Amino acid sequence: MTNREEEILKLISRNPAISQSDLATALGITRSSVAVHITNLTKKGYILGKGYIFRQDDYITVIGGSNVDITGFPNKSLIPGDSNPGKVKISLGGVGRNIAENLVHLGVSTKLITAVGEDIHGRKIIEHANTIGMDMKNSLVLNSTPTSTYMAILDEKGDLNLAISHMDIFDEMSIDFIQEKRQVIENSRICVIDTNMPEELIHYVLDSFRNTEFFLDTVSTTKAKKIISKIGRFHTIKPNKIEAELLSGISIETQDDLERASDYFLDKGVQRVFITLGSKGVFYSDGSVSELIPNPKVDVVNATGAGDAFVAALAFSRFNNYDIRKSAHFSMAASILTLGHEDTINPNISRENINKTMKETGLC
Repeated sequence: MTNREEEILKLISRNPAISQSDLATALGITRSSVAVHITNLTKKGYILGKGYIFRQDDYITVIGGSNVDITGFPNKSLIPGDSNPGKVKISLGGVGRNIAENLVHLGVSTKLITAVGEDIHGRKIIEHANTIGMDMKNSLVLNSTPTSTYMAILDEKGDLNLAISHMDIFDEMSIDFIQEKRQVIENSRICVIDTNMPEELIHYVLDSFRNTEFFLDTVSTTKAKKIISKIGRFHTIKPNKIEAELLSGISIETQDDLERASDYFLDKGVQRVFITLGSKGVFYSDGSVSELIPNPKVDVVNATGAGDAFVAALAFSRFNNYDIRKSAHFSMAASILTLGHEDTINPNISRENINKTMKETGLC
């Protein structure tokens, strides 16, 4: 929003019935100039229609993957090359979709921009979104490409052993498609991006919306390569140790190495860095405050959704103006809640339950 547009919005907010002529007189500009500014404010979504109806709610937009997860839980230690007795669970997943659902459970108005097929899986994803209040109106629905599917086999500890992802549908999300979503992205308080999206689409979004705060979910080391040259455009990043090494070119073995890697990202323009270290905890830094938080003891049931919960909690924390320390501790507690549930998303995740987990684990 320009300075002039901000001035006009302030005058309208004080007197919604004010005329364009009165606005022009108050600002010392022509009525035609006022009309142009109001048109621009309408296009950007700050004014929603005649009578100066204002956009009401702040929201977070997530641009990322959605799919159906097929997860295998073995009863005992896995035997490679053999049929292993256990359980198989089918659930809704996808990094972006998981982040968006967690945000909805946390009470944040959330819009998901993704791609699904016009098939039974795609319809299920959309129906579920409608049920919980997640806005998918801006997503791409295709009748020629199947909904993405992710098949994972966990070990007896609940950690990922092997996975196959069929995500061809996201290649159909073009720059032309995302250009149609300009107002949605521009008006977001925060926009979370996962690297399942095509590289050219991610780069276009980062280059085109300079006033939007972007959060990054790196997804994997292979997909994280897409954003190496654009890492400084993100406000907040959450790589794991290996991804942080890839993105920074710095080998991480000690806490000093964590400091150096974080400083690399901060020097590029990142505002907040969170590096997850598996069983060793999380390191965070914003250049002024840094800390290595050890992991509390956790009984892991399913580790596949912990990172998604962490990113959602980081976005929630920023949305609510938490400082970096509270953001890190709150997000760790969100992950712990998720680790302890069989589903990729713990249906009981909420601000209250996260705060309770913080107290129980000493993360306050």
